[in-house]
Parts: sequence; C-alpha cells; structure tokens
Amino acid sequence: MTVHTAGVVTPTDLGAYAIDGLPQVAYFALGGTIASVPPAPGEPAQPGLSAAQIAGSIGGLDRVAQIDGVDLMKVSSARLTLEHVLQLRDAATAAVDDGATGVVVSQGTDSLEETAYALDVVWDRAEPVVLTGAMRNPSLLSPDGAANLMAAVRTAASPQARDQGALVVLNDEVHAARYVRKTHTSSVATFQSPAVGRLGWVVEDRVEVALRVPRTPPLTVPADVTIPPVALVTMALGDDGRLLSGLPDLGYEGVVLAAMGGGHVAVEWVEPLRALAARMPVVLASRSGAGEVLSATYGYPGSEVALLRAGLLRAGGLDPLKARIRLQLALAAGVPVTEAFATTGTSSGPVTTPTR
Repeated sequence: MTVHTAGVVTPTDLGAYAIDGLPQVAYFALGGTIASVPPAPGEPAQPGLSAAQIAGSIGGLDRVAQIDGVDLMKVSSARLTLEHVLQLRDAATAAVDDGATGVVVSQGTDSLEETAYALDVVWDRAEPVVLTGAMRNPSLLSPDGAANLMAAVRTAASPQARDQGALVVLNDEVHAARYVRKTHTSSVATFQSPAVGRLGWVVEDRVEVALRVPRTPPLTVPADVTIPPVALVTMALGDDGRLLSGLPDLGYEGVVLAAMGGGHVAVEWVEPLRALAARMPVVLASRSGAGEVLSATYGYPGSEVALLRAGLLRAGGLDPLKARIRLQLALAAGVPVTEAFATTGTSSGPVTTPTR
C-alpha cells in the first residue's frame, strides 16, 4: 500500500500490499466514525486513524485489490463542504487517469448521502466512486468499518459497478447516491433507498448488482468556484413563513422548500414565496422522505399547483437535501436552474435490470 500525506508519498509498513494482476483501487480517507478512536481510555471517540491504519487492519484486503491510500483530511462529516467535494472529485479523477479501476471514499455517515449525491452530480467517468463509512467506531463491540471498507473495495473493483456514478456501500448493500438516505442515528442498517431499494449486494467474495440507474449528464463545476449559499426551509405545522422575507438580506442566492406531502404549504406562505421566486430560484421539494413532488393534483391555495404558478421549480423525486446540493452546483456551474431541474435526475427515473 502507498499512502500520501500532505503531498508526500511514503511507503507504509504493511508489507507486500500491492500484488501484480489485481485491480488498482484509489482510497481516499476523510475521517468519520470509521477513523475514530478514543484519545484516552474512557473518552469519546474522535477522528484519528489514517488510511493506512484503516486499510492495514483488514485481513485479506490485499488479495482483493491494490490499494493506493490517500489521507485528504481527518474530520467529522459535519465539517465537510462542497468545496471539499470538488477537491475530492479532482483527486479521484487524477487517480482514474493514473489507472485506477475505481475509487473508494471513507467518511463520516452524517453527511454521506449529501457528499455522495454531490459527487454523482459532478462525476463524469465510467469508473465508480464508492462511498462508505461506519456506524460503530473501532473501539466498540462488533465495529462495522472493516467489513464496509472491504465491501466498498470489492464494489469499486467490480465491472458491474461501472457507469453507475457514485454508489454508497454499507452493511453489504449497494445503493445509488441519487436515492440513498441515512434513516437511523445508530443502526448499522441506517442507509436505505426508500424510492427504489438497494441496487445490489455483496455476498462472500462477489458483488451482485441486480438493478441499474441510468446516468444523468454531469455538471461541470470548476474546483476554484465560489459555492453560492442556498437556504433549506421546512414547512411545519402552524408556521406562518415569516422567515422567508429575510432570506435575501442574509445573502442567500437560492432556496429549497421542504414542503408538506406532495408539495404543500399554508396559504400564508404563497405570496412570500412568490416574491422570493421573483428574486432567486426557489425549488419545491417534499419533506416526506420518498416520492415525487406533485404537479397537477391539488389546486387549493398553498397546493403544488399554486406554488408552481407562483414560480417555484419542482425537485421531482429529489429529497430536500439533494435538491439543495443540485441547486448549489447548478448555480456554481452557471447552468440555468430550470434546465438543471427539468432534464436530469429529478424524477424517480427508470431503474433497470442489468443485461449480462
């Protein structure tokens, strides 16, 4: 194994880790639970393990792929930003250009569904980017990080994962970045895809991809671009929407509305939203967690029809977190927002059985 730290390439003491004839997998470690250990007995865990330490602790990984490990950072996933995602995109692209069959990223699970989707939006290669992590840190009973990283490496090295963009692999399940969500604070089965289910699974030493999600055209976002701030506002019972009028003065350049049900708000929200939509893009998503925003079912004040007539844009099947990511990246790329949300990846979309 080779590990890169702060631009310096140094061999580790893992022995003859690279074996000729095995696929090459680039591994980028960002921190998170998979890298977290208590700094002293009895203290809470925090990120500290390197890519070499994480990968080197997994018996048999050297028989699956040649691993090139890179420590990009050691942080909790709440500290990650879209700027970090673009840095990761460029590093992963360079690794693929150097011959990597696929890319694995380990990070904290709290923001993993967002970073995975962001990578999916900007990834333009056939080689897969597979994100993984852990729900139990290495100091706990039955930690899951080693098994998750092994499954992620197997997936990244598998021909079945090609042309699927960014994937999320934990608990021996393969999920599409577009659909996956973290659904539980502590369960090892936290990552689920309510709209379509898992795409595949890892069993013994095999990766089986039973369903495929068609790729969407990537957005071209330069690494040095300034990411526009986008607010995420949730409609809640009894809220009169007074927050909305203050968003422009706070410097936001777009808004994602997490509305009730199929895209509904209280009637008091309609005019403030109309005024906002005249100044910046406002995307209508659902807080429900699965299903598409409606377009022509209800016509009462505050319905999806009223909001679309007021100038809001449908998020389709994207949940509010992913709609926010897409809006930010579209604005950063200079792509018309109507185009970004009208043509690619915003509905549930087809999920097909692979041809073999």
